[in-house]
Amino acid sequence: MCRCRWDISCLPIALVIWSSAAFIISFIIAVCDGHVAPLVPFISDTGATPPESCVFGIMVNISAFLGAFTMYVQYKMLQAVNEANPIISPHWNRAALVLGLLGSLGMCIVANFQETAVRVVHDIGALLTFGMGTLYLILQTRISYRMQHLCNNHTVFLVRAVLTGVSMVAFVIMLVCYFLSGQSNFNWKPADKGYGCHVASAVCEWIVGFCFNFFFMTFIRDFQKFSLRIKTEIIDSDDEIRTPILHSYRCQ
Repeated sequence: MCRCRWDISCLPIALVIWSSAAFIISFIIAVCDGHVAPLVPFISDTGATPPESCVFGIMVNISAFLGAFTMYVQYKMLQAVNEANPIISPHWNRAALVLGLLGSLGMCIVANFQETAVRVVHDIGALLTFGMGTLYLILQTRISYRMQHLCNNHTVFLVRAVLTGVSMVAFVIMLVCYFLSGQSNFNWKPADKGYGCHVASAVCEWIVGFCFNFFFMTFIRDFQKFSLRIKTEIIDSDDEIRTPILHSYRCQ
C-alpha cells in the first residue's frame, strides 16, 4: 500500500506564474522583433507571428490545462465542504465548473487558432475565454459570500468581489470598443480611424486577463487548508493484479 499527500496550493501558484509569463514573454518577443507596437496591443496580437506564436501557443495551452485542473480541485473542495455544511446549492458549484472549463477550452482555441490564420474561430475562442471566465468569477464570488468562514474570510470575499466587478466592467468596455473601432487591423497606427477605441479595448483585455490571474491568487490561501491524499493498493490474486487508486480531499 502506498499513500501520499499533495499540497494543492501549488496549483494556483503555478497557474498565476505560468499565465503571467505566457503573456509577458510573448509580448517582449513580439515587441523586440517589431511585430507589434509596444503601446498596448491585444494579447492575441503578441502571439500571432512566429517565433512568439510558438511560445504563446505552448504556454497558453499549458495555462488552460492548469486552469482547468485548478478549477476542478476548487469544485471538489467546495463539494466536500458543502456536504459537511450544506450552505449552497450544488448546482451553483457545478455551474461554476462548467463555465470555467468552457473558459479553458476558449484558451486552447485562442492558442491554436491565431487571429491571422482563422480570425472567426480565434474570436470565438477569445469570447469563450473572457465571457465564460467572467461568469466563473461571478459565481465563485457568490459562493464565497455564502461560504465565508468555512473556506475563506470576509477580506477574501471583498477582494474577489472587487476583481469580479472590475472584470465585468472591463469586459463590457472591451467588447463595445472592439466593435466601435470598426476595423480588424493587426498593425494599428495613431492616425487610423477607430484607433482610440482599439487602444481602450486592448487595455480592457489586459485588465480582464490579469483580473483572472489575481482572482486565482486568492485560491492559494483556501487551498492551503486542504490536501489531496492519494491512496494506492495493490492486491495480488492467483489470476490478476488489481490496482484501485483512491482519491480523497481532506481538510487540514
